[in-house]
Amino acid sequence: MTFSIGIDVGGTFTDVVAADAAGRVTFAKAATTPADQSQGVLDGLRLLGARLGLDLAGLLAATGRIVHGTTVATNALLEGKTARVGLLITEGHRDVIEMREGLKPDRYDLRQPPPPDQVPRRLRLAVRERIRADGGIETPLDEAALARALDALAAEEVEAVAVCFLHSWRNPAHERAAAAAARARLPAAFVTASHEVLPEIKEFERFATTVANAMVGPVVRRYLDRLRARLEQAGFAGPLLVMLSHGGVASIAEAARLAAGTALSGPAGGIAAALALARQGMADDLLTFDMGGTSTDIALVRDGRPFLAAARGVGAARIALPSLDIVTLGAGGGSIASLGRTGLLQVGPRSAGADPGPACYGRGGREPTVTDANLVLGYLDAAAFLGGQRRLDAAAAERAVAELAASLGLDPLATAAGIHRVVNARMADGLRVATVRRGVDPRNFVLLAFGGAAGLHVAAVAAELGIARVCVPLEAAVLSAWGMLNTDLRVELSRSLSQAAGIDTAALADAFAAMAAEGRDRLAWFGGDVVEQRRADLRYGEQVFSIEVPLDDLDWSAPDLAARIGGAFHDRHEALFTYALRGQEVVPVNARLSVIGRLPALPPKHVPARAPAAPAMRRVYLGGWRDVPLHRFEALAPGASLPGPALVESDSTTILLRDGDRAHLDRRGWLEVAVGAL
Repeated sequence: MTFSIGIDVGGTFTDVVAADAAGRVTFAKAATTPADQSQGVLDGLRLLGARLGLDLAGLLAATGRIVHGTTVATNALLEGKTARVGLLITEGHRDVIEMREGLKPDRYDLRQPPPPDQVPRRLRLAVRERIRADGGIETPLDEAALARALDALAAEEVEAVAVCFLHSWRNPAHERAAAAAARARLPAAFVTASHEVLPEIKEFERFATTVANAMVGPVVRRYLDRLRARLEQAGFAGPLLVMLSHGGVASIAEAARLAAGTALSGPAGGIAAALALARQGMADDLLTFDMGGTSTDIALVRDGRPFLAAARGVGAARIALPSLDIVTLGAGGGSIASLGRTGLLQVGPRSAGADPGPACYGRGGREPTVTDANLVLGYLDAAAFLGGQRRLDAAAAERAVAELAASLGLDPLATAAGIHRVVNARMADGLRVATVRRGVDPRNFVLLAFGGAAGLHVAAVAAELGIARVCVPLEAAVLSAWGMLNTDLRVELSRSLSQAAGIDTAALADAFAAMAAEGRDRLAWFGGDVVEQRRADLRYGEQVFSIEVPLDDLDWSAPDLAARIGGAFHDRHEALFTYALRGQEVVPVNARLSVIGRLPALPPKHVPARAPAAPAMRRVYLGGWRDVPLHRFEALAPGASLPGPALVESDSTTILLRDGDRAHLDRRGWLEVAVGAL
């Protein structure tokens, strides 16, 4: 039997999923090991093997591919544990990355300090050279100045070098020469050039993204090399693929080269899962709600397609590589409840993380978390957490909540219920931000809940937003890892275009041809089916910002191709902003191409017919103590109808149905909840 394995490293747990050729899924959870994530990965694989009756070597020998989502780059940027970077930059532009775009992130905060420098000024070294905007050479590359700069960076013992020259998106000759010289002079350093990372106009975004890539490149490369070596030593001989922020996967070499593209690696797996479930018939319009141990990730799928973000911040870094548009909140099962500065109860964004974790984990945590509150309220079974793999310390949870209750002047039960309500309100606000800011009414979407903590909160959050339908898959606790097995190899490429008036279709076609050749060359090792998807960033002549327009449906041999591209832009503008200026000139900004290597998707599963199982009972706090039915998720029969209040429990997640909610099990294995009013 051959398995495909998905691995998602979260802030608290590392999720590992194995799927066989028939789509049957087995999964396990292990504690994340922040000091060395590869240890948690191996721990998870051993647990997974045990569930399949295999040792680690036997499991890996039977595995055809592993897809991995990692938070290494994200953690490095958020914690400031990045590589020491030297920057080579065009003379006269040494301070571009410090000046940024001339705007504060919050322009109305008069006390907001400037963001920290990503590269200290003494390590930003100017090199005499100049490429004009049309690609012509104004000033040849000064090789003596370049050599002096590289000697200075060598003396500073930098781990990475970013090469960022003006207008290299048009002509990268000087950057290529400088990068080659840097690799020769500093052979141990990670060297990255802006034309390799983001060959687009807008100096700050290109330079900042390249610097971010240099900051995390050595960290990600070391981790992936270490993980690959440990897997090979344990008996794995197949390809190890890495989930990227845009929702596709790549080889280790590609992920290490473009390390900044892994910054949203884990959450992207959840969106891949949502797209797979949309294809299986769940709904075309999904609002994803991924609540894990440290955070909640929210994203939109509309008409079966995700939204992409052109640029986003991770810590103080700016990354303008294509990525799925995900809103992340500091609200998860490990979020710490405390007395805020205003004297009110607040939950998050601080988290107990994996070590020490919530107080109930018995690993030294003393502050109350959302998980502790849920245990006090009776929603979790202390003896059955993770299928009995870890016994929770109910007394420790009660002590932690009681200490906070004393500072609030409340009794412990009211405090635990307050923690539950406050985190629900925070997440409902996050869902509003993710939808209303796009002009989207969340009531028109199905709320897809996953992550180990989501089930206890999703019905209440949906009711607050007026969402009528919630879906929770059986694999909810590990859905991001499962989603990684339902995506494809993907290379994202872009080229900035001449800003001349009108749409030059010949230049656009040339750009797509060049990108297709590059993308197929990067996937030459794959040997499978490869397809392309064309898009372009377009704007009105007087606009500053552009919008992305899909171009796959156009006839590229049509004599009126320019008019058709313009028409597609007008239609897209009207769909986004409710108006279009069809008489205005349309200007192309960037051509974008996805080169996709098709990987086999998992077949949809079907829950076998079985006799309904009688529920147990559990005592829970719902404004008062009540005995409610407790159903085993794995034992539910297709079509089973469950009125609330009730709990639906599996080894790795628990779903709370409130009064007025009603759930039934779809034949494809997800629980559909018709949400009652608050």
